[in-house]
Parts: sequence; structure tokens; C-alpha cells
Amino acid sequence: MRGKQAKKRKLRPDAIYESVLVTRLITAVMRDGKRSVAEKVVYSTLEKLEKELKKKPLEILEKAIDSVMPRLEVRPRRVGGVNYQVPAPVPEHRQLALAVKWIILEARSRRKKESFEKALATELIEAYKGSGGAVKKKEDVHKMAEANKAFAHFQW
Repeated sequence: MRGKQAKKRKLRPDAIYESVLVTRLITAVMRDGKRSVAEKVVYSTLEKLEKELKKKPLEILEKAIDSVMPRLEVRPRRVGGVNYQVPAPVPEHRQLALAVKWIILEARSRRKKESFEKALATELIEAYKGSGGAVKKKEDVHKMAEANKAFAHFQW
């Protein structure tokens, strides 16, 4: 590691749901510093989730993100001039960051057909139900870690 590691900042909960998770989602959706636009998108998405599934939107969001969080990933490790893909457990903060990132990337990729709010709502509903692109991405990462299990003894 070069230099000092950046300190973790405490995120403030959002205004409506008072949840740090919603704040993370808003921050990840935001582009070009347009926070108010990102807030409108996320809040309208959460309202759509509530109408469709008839449950609390925070509950839906938490379960959707939990179903996308990867528990294992592969990390490159150089041993004797050869790079090995070594399976390693994912730290909690990275699990959340990857889950939010994957959900938003999948929603953006399906945006060609519909509005971003609708695409994000669809992706969150699919993640809540255990299907969809973000869940597939998590399963691919887990399969990769499982396939490289033979190199687990290189873990540091």
C-alpha cells in the first residue's frame, strides 16, 4: 500500500427514510454532482417498489441488496512469477459497495427500453426475488471463486 489509506467517512442518513443505505444508493445513482435529480429518481423508484410489492420499501431494498452481496471473490496473487486467482472473503463494506454498483450498472444497461426509474425498480424487484442481472453477476463471482478453490492455500 502506498501512502496513507483514506479515512472512512460517516454517511448521513437520507431525509425521508432515514437510512444510510438509501444515501449510498442516491450517491451511486448521482451523476455530475446532481444530487437532487438522483434523489428524485431513487425516491420515485422506492415508491414504485412499495406499490408493486405492497411492502415497506426499505425492507425490499435491504433484501435486494443482501441477495446481490458477494461473500467470496477472486484476488490476483503473484507467486513465483505466476499470477493465481485466489479466492478470498469480501469485506463487509466492499460487499455493500459491489452490490449497489452492480444493481445500478444492470439498471443502466436495461435503460435503453425504459426510463431509469423503471429500470432500477425492475432490477431491485428481480434482486429481491433472487433473479436478474446483478444476482447473476454475484453468482458468476462465486463460481469463479469456487473454480479456483485449489489456490486457496495462497491466501495471505
